[in-house]
Amino acid sequence: MTDSFRQTVNAICAGCPGAVCSDPWGGGHDAWKVGDKMFACLGAVDPGVSVKCADVETAAMLIDAGVGTRAPYFHKSWVRLPEDCPPDELRHRITLSYDLIRARLPKRVQKDLPPRTGGD
Repeated sequence: MTDSFRQTVNAICAGCPGAVCSDPWGGGHDAWKVGDKMFACLGAVDPGVSVKCADVETAAMLIDAGVGTRAPYFHKSWVRLPEDCPPDELRHRITLSYDLIRARLPKRVQKDLPPRTGGD
């Protein structure tokens, strides 16, 4: 994975209110979480970033359309976006994943997060 792709993804994720990065498995993974729930993950070796979709059908549609591939080790509602993903699509998919995860957090956790400004 190129450093510039990792930097781009990390910059997008860091711009999401309340997002934090960790390496839960060791070895150089960047697991981006909000409220302790992951919304994006960069692997240590394999190229691309894995993000959550609204449902399995949306993930399948993105895979069929060639936007992404099946995200290994994740539920079928996740896709892996390649390094050559257009920047606008990359930003949209990451922030959508963030919004999906944030919206499913308990209300008490949501209220403690910084407000969500703007949107994609």
